[in-house]
Amino acid sequence: MSTATPRSPVSNTEAASAPPTGGCLACGAALRHTFVDLGLSPLCESYVAREDLDRMEPFYPLHVYVCGECFLVQLQEFVSPEAIFTEYAYFSSYAESWVEHMRRYADMITERLGLGRESLVVEVASNDGYLLQHFVRKGIPVLGVEPAANVARVAEAKGIPTLVRFFGAETAREMAAEGKQADLICGANVLAQVPRPDDFVQGLRLLLKPGGVITIEFPHLMRLMAESQFDTIYHEHFSYFSFLSAERIFAAQGLVLFDVEELPTHGGSLRVYARHAEDASKPVTARAEELRRREVEAGLLRLETYAHFGEQVKETKRKLLAFLIEAKRQGKSVVGYGAPGKGNTLLNYCGIRTDFIDFTVDRSTYKQGKFLPGTRIPIHHPDRIREARPDYVLILPWNFKDEIVAQMAGIRDWGGRFVVPIPEVRVLD
Repeated sequence: MSTATPRSPVSNTEAASAPPTGGCLACGAALRHTFVDLGLSPLCESYVAREDLDRMEPFYPLHVYVCGECFLVQLQEFVSPEAIFTEYAYFSSYAESWVEHMRRYADMITERLGLGRESLVVEVASNDGYLLQHFVRKGIPVLGVEPAANVARVAEAKGIPTLVRFFGAETAREMAAEGKQADLICGANVLAQVPRPDDFVQGLRLLLKPGGVITIEFPHLMRLMAESQFDTIYHEHFSYFSFLSAERIFAAQGLVLFDVEELPTHGGSLRVYARHAEDASKPVTARAEELRRREVEAGLLRLETYAHFGEQVKETKRKLLAFLIEAKRQGKSVVGYGAPGKGNTLLNYCGIRTDFIDFTVDRSTYKQGKFLPGTRIPIHHPDRIREARPDYVLILPWNFKDEIVAQMAGIRDWGGRFVVPIPEVRVLD
């Protein structure tokens, strides 16, 4: 993992669109082509304590590029992973549907690979044990690798052994030397968060047993583009992957993507399956070939395909602001639900503060009592919604909208309605 020190934050008077100084994270080519420029934004998980409200908050450019050689969509590294993830505000277990998604995965992959008491499952970026707990209950040995010590402590309390380290080639070599090579290496929503994907994937190869399998889940770039999911872009996510760009990075490290699943999670994700290149026992599946063909036909190997996303994003912003302006003119009250990273990108890019949203709520006790970065919208316990009885509840983690609507169905008792902002504003019936 990179150990770069944070760059100086950019002031509002400086140009945020200067050419990037570094090359492509995957192939090293010069980056010349803008995918979308979201202006300046604070780190999306840097929630503000009340005593810090009068202090300066650093903002960094959210200018996303697409490589003209390998077509990896990416951000520059303004802040090192150590600065972002050593103490982290995201605990996966608060999303019940996500935990259930991972329980189903654990059942499926255990049966598919025939995992048992002699196997070893390693999860990279294991967070609070939301996934590995399901293998533990099956009696399958596990090991988590998680850089955020505060989050890792929660996993340890669940009986999940956790190595508090950033994962990459160096960590993998040390683990392999200690006899910790894995039958299954899994990771969800981590590939985007590494500034050196080549080093990360090399680590996966070093840690994998000769006949082992890697599964990695990540948001699908093709869905992000089709549905204007620009709010999934933030500094913690350095890269945004298609199957084609991921395949190229894995192949460069001696790994073959032999299968893929298209998932509904996070607005549309891929779960790729990788093996050692020399492992002929796992042929490339028809669905991997078919997705590769669809991405090529969709133009993901042509620069012009990426050129119009910025205009889509501007139109999504206009529609959300038009809705909020009209609601406030009619005297309606609006609050938020959730304090996710994606919500902070959305609110900061659109310039939405307490002039439009009175407050937001979140189930995470870590966030309650703090304020959203940049916008300084206060974060309360979900019970605050029942007390305030707002007209509209804007669901910021829209990828969990079904779970949230079920949890908060009582708002309909006073005529409250849910609103989702992506891919465009929609008031739910």
